Amino acid sequence: MILASASPRRRELLAVAGYTPRVSPANVDETRREGEDPVALVCRLAEEKAAAVSTEAAPYEVVVGADTIVWLGDETLGKPANADEARSMLERLSGKTHAVTTGVALIAKDASGHERRRVFSDTTDVTFFELTPAEIEAYVKGDEPLDKAGAYAIQGAARLFVKAIEGNYDNVVGLPLGRFVREFLAFSKEF
Repeated sequence: MILASASPRRRELLAVAGYTPRVSPANVDETRREGEDPVALVCRLAEEKAAAVSTEAAPYEVVVGADTIVWLGDETLGKPANADEARSMLERLSGKTHAVTTGVALIAKDASGHERRRVFSDTTDVTFFELTPAEIEAYVKGDEPLDKAGAYAIQGAARLFVKAIEGNYDNVVGLPLGRFVREFLAFSKEF
């Protein structure tokens, strides 16, 4: 298995399931296309990441691409570029329910070079408590928000912001692990 992601959280989740992938982060343009809905966006990005790394894969070696996005209505919240963007994102999420979607792509080739692909996504709804300006400011001063979609890490200090969650917790961390294992096993049996 090759993980086309630098995310330590995805590596940790895969380790829980007994996988130790080779890591080869993909560099793709993550710009949202006009009219592209959040689910289509993360599925496309996951597939593009896996495809970018698939040239490195040996026959039957599965490349795993993944992308996670936070969205509120029609607005997508990726990784903030700086503390001001992180603060703004957290202010928008305060007291509201938002969706977190992770797209996952699996790509592998057999010995003759025939390629197979499987792409799926999972969405979890997360509701935040009303956050005070002091809570937001304290969180933004830490290092958690800057490399996380929506400017928060549910597995870190931001768990204190969560009033309710409906769906898969691991999906919010970055990979819907239970579903991933089932999809991976089914995909592997196709060869």
